[in-house]
Amino acid sequence: MLDLYIMESCPYCQKVMGYMKENDIKYHKFDTANSDNALRLLALGGIDQVPFLFNEETNEKIYDSDMIISYLKNYEQD
Repeated sequence: MLDLYIMESCPYCQKVMGYMKENDIKYHKFDTANSDNALRLLALGGIDQVPFLFNEETNEKIYDSDMIISYLKNYEQD
């Protein structure tokens, strides 16, 4: 499953979420306005930056909206 760390007000996060919605890509959303999610983001990625995509199955970690969308274009869901 994909985990996406976001801030609702971030236009780059909105861009990624829009792409995922348009392409019916399922994911768990973690808003870093919640301090537990922000701490989890730091533990996983080491940088307090959103959007951040974490693929639980492959342990891949990706920052930057364009890089995330590029990754998602090649991502196949079961």
